[in-house]
Amino acid sequence: MVWLLTVYFPSLVRQMGHLFNRNVLLGVSGGIAAYKSAELVRQLQDRGANVRVIMTRGAQAFITPLTLQALSGNPVHTELLDEQAEQAMGHIELARWADLLLVAPATADVIARLSAGRGDDLLTTVALACPAPLMVAPAMNQQMWKNAGTTTNVAALVGRHAHIVGPAEGKQACGDTGPGRMEEPSAIAEAAANLFQRALLTGKHVVITAGPTREKIDPVRYLSNNSSGKMGYALARAAVEAGAKTTLVSGPVTLTKPEGSHRIDVTSADEMLTVCQRLLPQCDIFIACAAVADYKPASSETRKIKKSAETVELELVRTPDILATISACAKNTFTVGFAAETHDVLAYARDKLARKDLDMVVANDVSDNSVGFNSDHNAATIIWKTGEQSLERATKHVIARKILELIAEQARHAD
Repeated sequence: MVWLLTVYFPSLVRQMGHLFNRNVLLGVSGGIAAYKSAELVRQLQDRGANVRVIMTRGAQAFITPLTLQALSGNPVHTELLDEQAEQAMGHIELARWADLLLVAPATADVIARLSAGRGDDLLTTVALACPAPLMVAPAMNQQMWKNAGTTTNVAALVGRHAHIVGPAEGKQACGDTGPGRMEEPSAIAEAAANLFQRALLTGKHVVITAGPTREKIDPVRYLSNNSSGKMGYALARAAVEAGAKTTLVSGPVTLTKPEGSHRIDVTSADEMLTVCQRLLPQCDIFIACAAVADYKPASSETRKIKKSAETVELELVRTPDILATISACAKNTFTVGFAAETHDVLAYARDKLARKDLDMVVANDVSDNSVGFNSDHNAATIIWKTGEQSLERATKHVIARKILELIAEQARHAD
């Protein structure tokens, strides 16, 4: 029976999940249930998702692109051979943009073409090029849903790890009654949210430091570094997604705090340490991602230093070692450091792990501009006391999620 192939999410509706900052690419195909896609866009956005829409030609017979453009706030994509979009390989960019490809409604025809690996329109071509998870919400006549061909096609998608939501049972537009109605938009949005709500860190308080520090020379000058804060902010976003209470202790950056996190702004290394020490008693996982200045002026001037002599001597003293200080006091806190190095990366990282008695170190080579400071990408080797794992180049959001998965796994072993 077809219903045996259907993947329902009964546990997902117990509480509303979120899609903070997730990119959901919604594919709308041609069926009467297409009218529900407008409500689905709203439901996804209510959970924090960024939504873009692809419509098949059939879908446009039931609902206009303008409607979904107005609701999503983004242009609706309809044609594979769109000359303007394809100048920048538009369908590939859409595929790369998505964290989730959601096809709702998914007609019997679209399910068949997805199953067969066809690429004969924009939706199916993007599906072939999209590395993100695929979620499908079937919508069709009850007899079409029971057809052996549909059964085979759905089974093939499930075998390739697609997520099938529904269909629901009830009276259909054709007058029949039975399974085949598209699941309600709220249930689909909740299922989408729970793909990412893996509850890896539910009940945990994660404190993350991010960005540079600035060490004051005089009222207009300071010592700092090139850290953009992007990696730390990606970690904060991943921690929120994993269900953790997330506090971000941030040096001066131009980034917007991840939805669902709490940010505390600091400037200097001394200020960052003070805040981290205050948070430590309630902290389960401490991730020191900030690029803290190693030295600061021995004293800072209250008035601007005027340019006069050809040379100026500036006496520097060590700033507090935030990570070592926290680690020494962290009896029940899983501590993670970052080792941003330009050479002998793994050797320095292993030394840092042992010397500061950490639970984990994330080592990355900042001499590589493609994954260094200010880049949107990263590559890293994660080292802990009993093992290590290399993460190939990917966006910092992808790297952050993998780091959080490893932290959750190793923290469970440590308990």
